[in-house]
Amino acid sequence: MSGSLRRFARKLPELLVIWVPMLLSAGHVVVFTLWTTWVSFTPSTLMPTDGWVGLRNYSAVLATRNWKVAFDNLLLFGFSFMLLTTLVGLALAILLDQRLRGENVLRAIFLYPLAVSFVVTGTVWSWLLNPGMGVQKLVNSLGWTAFRFDWLVNRDMAIWTVVIAAIWQASGFAMALFLAGLRSVDADLLKAAQIDGAGPVRTYARVILPSLWPITVSVLVILLQFAIKTFDLVRALTEGGPGIATQLPALVVYDFMFQRGNLGRGSAAAVLMLLTLLAVLLPYAGWTYLQRRRARA
Repeated sequence: MSGSLRRFARKLPELLVIWVPMLLSAGHVVVFTLWTTWVSFTPSTLMPTDGWVGLRNYSAVLATRNWKVAFDNLLLFGFSFMLLTTLVGLALAILLDQRLRGENVLRAIFLYPLAVSFVVTGTVWSWLLNPGMGVQKLVNSLGWTAFRFDWLVNRDMAIWTVVIAAIWQASGFAMALFLAGLRSVDADLLKAAQIDGAGPVRTYARVILPSLWPITVSVLVILLQFAIKTFDLVRALTEGGPGIATQLPALVVYDFMFQRGNLGRGSAAAVLMLLTLLAVLLPYAGWTYLQRRRARA
């Protein structure tokens, strides 16, 4: 018994360090998720109030033009951001996998955007893409006066400025995961491909890239979560404009809660965001569970 107590005493600091923050974080998420869900069914405005309005807040949010534009933008932004970030990250990982001289420096440069907050990223890119002070201004000052790069103020192209900034921010993350996958490919498979006479292109296409499929799925799921929750990047870069051209669901939540003072509808929009996120996470969790069961079988 004394031995068991000593072992428990030795493990107690580890348990406190790991489990207490995890339990507090989980409790925070669960409690405030339930509270937000409850508020979404009430007529709350500036302050939470009792009452029951059923699905009235949800129908009101879904009927607004802001939400429709935001959801359309989410589909465009999410698909473009996920696809292009994955491709850029994979290309950077393949580049670094060639054992280039100065690899550590290049890796640090590619990973640097991850150390920058989304607010800083949005602010800097708003300067670069501003027609009056950014790329267009620089090129015009060099003599190419006909050059135009006014996507930031163009309703049809503004959403692509968000895509560009988001790719710059997240491609280093995708690169890190893909590079880890490339470095973990079984050396015997590579030797077998070389013996069969496969060149570098065929080796990557037939051997290496198919083995990265689980990592690719993980990268896509994480990037989609980021896309659904994107707020500060858009807020700093375009503020949802011009007009509402770059609205995303998170900005709709902010607009209802803090600009219109309607907690009920803002909470309903937040719950709709959560349902969108769960539509991604639950299938991924199920797929991961099945993969683990197959691996154990």
